[in-house]
Amino acid sequence: MKIKHILFIAALFGVLGFSWPFTKWLGSTTRTNANIQLPDIKPHPLRMTRIASAKLAKQDWVDNEFRLLKSQARNIDDKVLRLALTAYKKARRTGYAGKEVLSVIDYSKASTQKRLWVFDMQRHRVLFNTWVSHGKNSGGVNSTSFSNHPGSLKSSVGVFMTGTTYFGKNGYSLRLHGLERGVNDSAYSRAIVVHGAAYASGSSSRASRGIGRSWGCPAVSSALAKPIINAIKNRSVIFAYYPGRWLSNSSFLRA
Repeated sequence: MKIKHILFIAALFGVLGFSWPFTKWLGSTTRTNANIQLPDIKPHPLRMTRIASAKLAKQDWVDNEFRLLKSQARNIDDKVLRLALTAYKKARRTGYAGKEVLSVIDYSKASTQKRLWVFDMQRHRVLFNTWVSHGKNSGGVNSTSFSNHPGSLKSSVGVFMTGTTYFGKNGYSLRLHGLERGVNDSAYSRAIVVHGAAYASGSSSRASRGIGRSWGCPAVSSALAKPIINAIKNRSVIFAYYPGRWLSNSSFLRA
């Protein structure tokens, strides 16, 4: 039989509903594709998505750094330190910070307390823990109000990147760049800087009534201004904390 005749017969059987090797014609009970049940393949539990893996790695890093730093800075609030580490990690990952130094200001603490910490993230140690001022219109001993507006004489919260140094009316000072839109991004134009001030020392004469207040700057004692500024200048992260809506809106605290 010629090949073209064989192909014609095969095509005819296909039109009539038979499939090779003509199982219907032979009375086979083979099920059609619609009835075939594929095996229930479940993903392997170790095959995580890249996003989930990144989240897990970040959380592991935060947990590890928290343990190392908390052992040396027992007076820092657990939640504040974890938030600061999360923000620091995100700021470095997005290219905003190059220097492996993290400064944390906890404005929820009274100014009578040492509420500024400077951490060496490379060596996992505390460089400084001292007093820091808040703006005169942010409150008395306790700061309760913050602003991003020029002339407010209030402190700003959020994530900052340190800039360059200069000598001004307050002596050796450090410029700050606010990285949170609408929260602290006017810091540079407001001249919110780190500087030294006699009123920012934690002398016993001020212990009960808090240290002096600035025009919005995080001022430190004159004796510590230079070593602190030199440790944190040139693209390190400052995390200034106070509870509020900005926390849930901050891009530095989201995955």
